[in-house]
Amino acid sequence: MAVPGDVRGRGLPEDPNINGEEDDEDESPEVLLSVLAQNGQVGLCFYNSRDFTLHYMPDSPDNHNLQLLARVIQEVSPHVIITSAKQERCMTHFMQGLGANPEYRPEVVTYPNVDFGLEVSKQRLLSANLPLLPAAVTERERISYLSSCISFESPLMLRSVGALLKCLDRRRVGVELEDSSVGVPILQFLTYTLKDVVFMDRDTYGVLQIFKSELHPSVYKLQSGEKEGLSLYGILNRCRCKFGSKLLRQWFLRPTRDLVVLNRRQEVVRFFSGPRNSDTQNTLQASLRNIRSIPTLLRRMSLSHTKVSDWQGLYKMVYSAVCIRDTMRSLPQSIQLFQEISEGFSDDLYYIASLISRVVDFESSLAENRFTIKPDVDPAIDEKKRRMMGLSDFLSDVARRELEHLDARIPFCCVLYIPLIGFLLSFPRLPSMVEKEDFEIEGLDFMFLSEERLHYRSKRTKELDDLLGDLHCDIRDMETAVMTQLQTTVLERSACLYKVLDLSAELDCLMSLSQASQEYGYTTPTLANHRRISLIQARHPLLEFCSPVFVANSFLSSETEGRVKIITGPNSSGKSIYLKQVGLIVFMALIGSDVPAKEAEIGLVDGIYTRIHSRESVSVGLSTFMIDLNQMAHALNHSSGLSLVLIDEFGKGTNTVDGLSLLAASVSHWLKNVPAEVPHILLATNFHSLLQLGLLPSSGLLSLQTLETAVYRDELVFLYQLKEGICVSSYAANIAMLAGLPHSIVQRGLEVSELYRTGKTIKRIDRPSTEEQANKCVRLVEKFLSLNLEDQSVDLQRYMKEELLPSGGDLL
Repeated sequence: MAVPGDVRGRGLPEDPNINGEEDDEDESPEVLLSVLAQNGQVGLCFYNSRDFTLHYMPDSPDNHNLQLLARVIQEVSPHVIITSAKQERCMTHFMQGLGANPEYRPEVVTYPNVDFGLEVSKQRLLSANLPLLPAAVTERERISYLSSCISFESPLMLRSVGALLKCLDRRRVGVELEDSSVGVPILQFLTYTLKDVVFMDRDTYGVLQIFKSELHPSVYKLQSGEKEGLSLYGILNRCRCKFGSKLLRQWFLRPTRDLVVLNRRQEVVRFFSGPRNSDTQNTLQASLRNIRSIPTLLRRMSLSHTKVSDWQGLYKMVYSAVCIRDTMRSLPQSIQLFQEISEGFSDDLYYIASLISRVVDFESSLAENRFTIKPDVDPAIDEKKRRMMGLSDFLSDVARRELEHLDARIPFCCVLYIPLIGFLLSFPRLPSMVEKEDFEIEGLDFMFLSEERLHYRSKRTKELDDLLGDLHCDIRDMETAVMTQLQTTVLERSACLYKVLDLSAELDCLMSLSQASQEYGYTTPTLANHRRISLIQARHPLLEFCSPVFVANSFLSSETEGRVKIITGPNSSGKSIYLKQVGLIVFMALIGSDVPAKEAEIGLVDGIYTRIHSRESVSVGLSTFMIDLNQMAHALNHSSGLSLVLIDEFGKGTNTVDGLSLLAASVSHWLKNVPAEVPHILLATNFHSLLQLGLLPSSGLLSLQTLETAVYRDELVFLYQLKEGICVSSYAANIAMLAGLPHSIVQRGLEVSELYRTGKTIKRIDRPSTEEQANKCVRLVEKFLSLNLEDQSVDLQRYMKEELLPSGGDLL
C-alpha cells in the first residue's frame, strides 16, 4: 500500500526535482482537495496526480475561523477545492476570504449536498480504480483491504472522499486521453497530518482511555445523558470556563511535535506548579469563570437579539478580562503568554466595561425583563420617565372627575394606559349589562370587555392621548436606540473580545494542567527532536486512582538499543498496563503536560499506533483477528522511525501457528530496516515460541523483558516489576485458581497437560478404563503403524473406514 520511500504519508510527496532532474514541461500535476465542515469538525482528503495518491485526514475539531483548514491549504496548496453547496456560515466566510486573496486563488467547485452522501461515498470508494488489487477480488475482500488503508470511522472525511472521486472521474484527471472505461487510478492511501501534528487514530484514544464517555447517573437532567468517566482527559481537565475545556479537548485530539508550542505551554505549567503562585492561580481561575461565548454573543448583537442576560454576561466577562490583564502585568513578562495577555487585552476592554456600567441599569432591566438605561444618559428619556412616574397620581385624579359623569350605579372607575392602544376608562360590568347593546353609554366609545371590566375611550382620554402620546412606547424606542448605539460600539471593538476568548482559554488549559501536576506529583519532561525516550520510575496516570499501591517501572528506547521490546509474562502480570503507561506518558508530553515519572526525557514522536483490544473495537462485527490485521497493517504501512507502536497479544484470534507466524514476520520486517527507520515498539505476547524457536533475527535493537512473579505455597504472586529476560511459564493453573476455578478442574487440567507433554495416554475420568480397552488401543495403534503407506496395494481409505474408525468408536 505505502511505498518504502514515504511510509508516513504526512504531506505531499517530495519534489523529484530535488536531485536536479526536471519534469517534462507538459507535465502539470494537479492537487484536488475535498472538504466538509460541520458542527465544529472538519473532514478532508486530497488527490495528487503526480503519484496518484489519495491522502486523507480523519475528522478533526476546528474553530469558527477554520484555522486547521487554513493550515492544510497553506501546506498542500490545492489547485481545486471541492465542497458542498450546503455549508455552514463559517465555510462560506472562509471561501470568500480565499477568493479575496490576490496571491492564491484556487478553483472552487461546489457539488449538491447529495453528492456528499455517506452511502454514496462508500460505494464510490468500493468501485474506485485500485491497480494494487487483483482484478478478481471480491467485494468483501475489497472492504477488508480498504478498512486497513482508510478510516471508516470519520464520516465527514468519507463523504469528502466520495465527492473527490466524483470530481476525479468527471475531469478524467491523469487519464484524459485514455478510453472512457479507464478510471482514475489510486495507487496509495496515505494518512495526512499537518506538519508537527502527531497521528493517532480513534482506537488509540479508546484503548489508552484518553477519553471515556459513560452514562450520567441523572440522565434526565442532561440532553446527551453522558459524562466523562475515568480518563486522562477527565483527570487533567480542571478548566473553569467552557472554552478552556473545549480547547483542551482540541489539544488532546491534535497532540503536537512543535517544540516552540510545547515550550510555550511548559513554561506556564511550570510557573503555576510552584506553590507560591497558588494564590495568583486561584484569583485568575475565579475570573475565568465569567468568560462567555463571544461568537454567539456578537452574532446576537449583529441581529439586535440581545437579552438582558447577554449584557450582564458581557459586562462580567469584560470586567473579569480587565482583572486578568491587571494580574498578568504583575507576573514575569518573560513568559510569552503572560506578555501576550498583558498587551493583547487592550484598553478597549476597559472602555467597553465602563460604557456598559454607565449606561445599562441592570436592576431595572431584570425587573422589567428588557433593556433599560440609567438616569443622566439621555435627558429626553429622563424627562419622559419623570412624566411616566407622575402619571399614576394624575390618572387617579382624572378618574375621580370621570366618575362624577358616569351612572350612579358604577361604584368606581380608573384610567389606565395600554401601550399601542392609549389611555382608557375602565370600570366594572353592571348586572344589567348582558347584551352588547347594553354596553353603549352616551359620550363614551366602547372598546372591549376583559375580566368583567368594560373599557371605553372618553373625550378626556382622547385628550390624554394627544397630550401625553404613546409615552411608554416612546421610552422603549428611545432606549432601544441607545442599545443599538451601544451594540455598534461593542461590535467595533470585537477584535479584542475574540483575543480575550483565545488567550483566556489557553491560560485556563495550562492552569488546569499545572493544578493536576501539583496534585498528582508529576514532573516536567525534557523534550527534544531526537529518537530517544527515557522514563525513570514511571507510573500509569489512571491506574494510580484504582490501586492503593502502584509499582513504578522505567522505560528506555534509544537510537541504538531497546527500540523493539518484547514483553512476556503470565496473564494479569501487568503487560498491557505497562504498554498503555508508556503510551499515555508520551501522549501527555505531546500536549504540554507534566508526566507521572521521576524523570522523563522524550523524543517527539510523529505518531502513536496501537494494536490493543478495546470494547469499542471488538463490537464492530468483525472478528478479533480481522481487527488485529487491520490495526497491524496500519502500523506497518504508516509508522516511521519517529513513531511509537504498542502491540498487545497480536494473533490470538486465529490458529496459533498462523498468528505466531504473522507476528514473527511483522517484527522481523521492522528489525530488518535500518536503525533510523525502526519505531519505538513495545510488544506484549503469550507466544513464548516466538523467542524459544528463534523466529526473530538477532539485533542489538531487540530487548527481551518480563514482569516479575513469585510462587509462594503454590500461590502465584504478581510483583509487577519489569526485568530483563523471558517468562519460562504461563502459570495458567495458578491464574485459573486466582480466577476462582474449582480446585478439581485445575488439577485435572494439570494432569492432562503433563500427559500431553510427555506423550502418555490420557485416560478418561467419567468412567474407569478397563485393561481390555487399554490393550485394544495398543493393538489399534500398532496395526496402524505397521501399515506400509508406500505400498500401492494398500487401500488406506478402506482401512480407515472399515477397521480404524469402527474400532475407535468402540473404544470411545
